[in-house]
Amino acid sequence: MNKPSSLSRFILIIACALLTVSCGRQPKQVGQKPRPPAISSDGQQTISGRVVRLADGDTVTVLDANNTQHRIRLQGIDAPESHQDFGTQSKKSLSGMVFGKDVVVVYEKTDQYGRLIGKILLDGRDVNLEQIRAGMAWHYKDYEREQSAEDREIYARAEDEARGARRGLWRDPNPVEPSEFRREVRQERKARE
Repeated sequence: MNKPSSLSRFILIIACALLTVSCGRQPKQVGQKPRPPAISSDGQQTISGRVVRLADGDTVTVLDANNTQHRIRLQGIDAPESHQDFGTQSKKSLSGMVFGKDVVVVYEKTDQYGRLIGKILLDGRDVNLEQIRAGMAWHYKDYEREQSAEDREIYARAEDEARGARRGLWRDPNPVEPSEFRREVRQERKARE
């Protein structure tokens, strides 16, 4: 078998480097071990990384230092669906706050879709709460028992304030909660089948 020439090896190295760059990943260093999530004394875990994708106003993808993607469902809020009134505005609001930025995600559980259910912190600021304050999401009361008592109170108060000020989706006199919207969509699909 012929030994590859220096030029062939060089071309192979360049091709691998270009492939790595085109996939948006940095090569791992030899011997580099994945960093496990940090776990606090109260059982909460944290991951840090850059927000690289948004699905809607309450779901993002975070890329950690090990180039692992984590889908995050923002705990305690429910934003309009993408094809629902204010869905686009809600996604833009969240994008403006976190897209391309390094965040910390505090979470305790994973949902049925494999997403981490967590609170996103940007420079110590609660992004989930900011979505409610901006009138871009509801306080998700169906799951409020999963929040701390303090967060439940703060999120509920923020929704009341946004509603009273008619910010964001509260400009609509009768906004439809995303959970109700999803239920209606499922019923329409069933009716067509």
